[in-house]
Amino acid sequence: MAIAVSSRLLLGFIFIVLEVFQPATASSNVNIVYLGDRNFDESQLTQDLHHEILSNILGSKEAAKESILYSYKHGFSGFAAVLTESQAKLIADIPGVVRVIPNKILDLQTTRSWDFLQVKPYIENGIISKSHSGSGSIIGVIDTGIWPESESFSDNGMGEIPSGWNGICQEGEGFNHSNCNRKIIGARWYIKGYEAEFGKLNTSDGVEFLSPRDAVGHGTHTASTAAGAPVKNASFMGLAQGIARGGAPLASLAVYKVCWATGGCSSADLLAAFDDAVSDGVNVLSVSLGSSPPLSTYFDDILSIGSFHAAAKGIAVVCSAGNSGPYPQTVINTAPWIITVAASTIDRSFPTAITMGNNQTVVGQAFYTGRMDMNKFYPIVYGEDIASIDADEDSASSCDSGTLNATLARGKIVICFQSRSQRSVATAARTVMAVQGVGLIFAQFPTKDVQFSFGIPSVLVDFVIATSLLTYMQASRNPLVKFSFTKTVIGQQLSPEVAFFSSRGPSSLSPSVLKPDITAPGVNVLASWSPASSPDTDNSIPPLNFKIESGTSMSCPHVSGIVALLKGKYQTWSPAAIKSALITTASLKDEYDQIIVSEGAPHKQADPFDYGGGHVNPNKAMDPGLIYDMGVSDYVHFLCGMGYNNSAISSMTKTQTRCFRKSTGFLVNLNLPSITIPELKKCLTVSRTVTNVGPVNSVYTARVQTPAGATVGVEPSTLTFNSTVKTLKFKVTFRSQLRVQGRYSFGYLFWEDGLHHVVRIPLIVRTVIDDFYSQT
Repeated sequence: MAIAVSSRLLLGFIFIVLEVFQPATASSNVNIVYLGDRNFDESQLTQDLHHEILSNILGSKEAAKESILYSYKHGFSGFAAVLTESQAKLIADIPGVVRVIPNKILDLQTTRSWDFLQVKPYIENGIISKSHSGSGSIIGVIDTGIWPESESFSDNGMGEIPSGWNGICQEGEGFNHSNCNRKIIGARWYIKGYEAEFGKLNTSDGVEFLSPRDAVGHGTHTASTAAGAPVKNASFMGLAQGIARGGAPLASLAVYKVCWATGGCSSADLLAAFDDAVSDGVNVLSVSLGSSPPLSTYFDDILSIGSFHAAAKGIAVVCSAGNSGPYPQTVINTAPWIITVAASTIDRSFPTAITMGNNQTVVGQAFYTGRMDMNKFYPIVYGEDIASIDADEDSASSCDSGTLNATLARGKIVICFQSRSQRSVATAARTVMAVQGVGLIFAQFPTKDVQFSFGIPSVLVDFVIATSLLTYMQASRNPLVKFSFTKTVIGQQLSPEVAFFSSRGPSSLSPSVLKPDITAPGVNVLASWSPASSPDTDNSIPPLNFKIESGTSMSCPHVSGIVALLKGKYQTWSPAAIKSALITTASLKDEYDQIIVSEGAPHKQADPFDYGGGHVNPNKAMDPGLIYDMGVSDYVHFLCGMGYNNSAISSMTKTQTRCFRKSTGFLVNLNLPSITIPELKKCLTVSRTVTNVGPVNSVYTARVQTPAGATVGVEPSTLTFNSTVKTLKFKVTFRSQLRVQGRYSFGYLFWEDGLHHVVRIPLIVRTVIDDFYSQT
């Protein structure tokens, strides 16, 4: 009964402190009161505690019921409520309250991609055959919902619903129990946090559904990428035609709709989805959303909190790394218990020819299937040359909104140049459409990411091609061009490359934790779409059932599908073990055995801040040889090292925690499948522990590719496993060789058994000088 007593003490504190209470006012905001792990096994007791706390703050049970939006009671304890700033401060001072977090609005971040990854059903001993196509695994997708009628969500060939499933099929607008089946085994929707911030959502215009039904397309795309059934002759307006399928085609899907077509995803709703998912019995959570830097602390970040409790229950949480690349320190979702996924290209391209009036041809990329006369040449003009009276030339050059002269643009193809302030093809296309231009040529930094603009043909080229077009225009009295239809070409471009937009490391919150963890296909990915989402305002294009999209939102469900396959084979493996298998077996070379390149300004050889452990290799991940495992106690040590206080960590984990004063060593000694030392001063020794999951009798020998500016020693240099020795510890000593303030350098540690296991982890080191600042 000690737990019940501690709860009564907490409530007693409320009675003592609160001499007056304040009713919620118009200036109230949604706040999330996080209490850590649950005090009670029974969910109802946890919910009663939340109501009692709030009742004493607000003065009555009726006021509490009106204020509270969610009671988080399954995977952890807390609630979301409408509170004034002073009420939130009072609650924050109550013993046992870990954090009071203001509600935040988060952002959302195929026929070829799975073949490119060699995830094919006919490969003998491949990941599909070994995992039975993910049968028995449940992937939870937290996103914009799902379009259940899509062929990707047919349950033909699916087995019975997994016995551990405890979820529901929640009804709503345009969605009932019949929309769930043996593929979509559960669906829920969350809007209380969103409506508390923005008011009641009006769905009478048909642009959204108060239900799990997807009006955006994003959630349908990610769910089908992870676990869609095979669909023949899928294409995006005739492009990328083939069989569309998910990575784990026999895995079940549980849908949690927290994001809305009218904009954004409430963190209060997101935490409610995590709470339900933990209770429902999912094995994997795929979360393609997040917030751009600056990053909140791990105790103030709802996605970090929800994923911590999910990981503690054995659920692998996979998240997108963000789309703020190619700039460093932009990676998001950086908690060590999350699998953070960068985006990379595949070997499919969409070349589109541009023929000039002199019969010379250049090639760009587009998704263009023809709304112009293919035999007709059109006049071409440069945006800067047709600037409107009140627009500056630089803005007109990039075709920023309202910068073009309608008289000079009408009936012409306009060429525009991407600028630092205007990088969007969509903005340029809208600008050209507004002045009745007939086509757009958009010059951009070199990238394989093709962006589609409804309503106007838009061909993407690099600056070299665009400049050659300008040269032709200057030499011709009547410059003309015409577009050819886009083709789909496979196998003629080097891939993978890390995508230009993919956010880069190091983590700005915890630089000793390498992020991203891994990269996967996230460029020009074809998957199912919601036909209710129609950005084509003139309705000249029919509703889409499949669409090509790019982003780390697309790479995330690729890894989610792979994790479901691994779960199907290794049901007892922890999320950390699965992440280790992915990272240590990833590829550093493209399909032509060249070192992977990172798109950027300029392109460069990719490094771990671009792709973590490398490009995911699903078949090799099935047999990693050794794993670097972790559990809740390891994460507790990490949180201590981050400087969080004992009481907050104890509440989060419901284990008595006492952090030592000098616990920063926990940061570099966290048992990650990587070693990152942000500040190597002279000499530092770190330790790691590996577990043998390969042949019982195995001997591994260390090999080091040393980071520049340092020396690296491994002790012992040989690891011998047998029937009684399954886990071994080793130490790695780094010594700086530089006498100057250094930059990050990269290397690798390999453990090799001489047969077919090569277990590789990245080594990242930045040397610093003890008295650097005193010398400046």
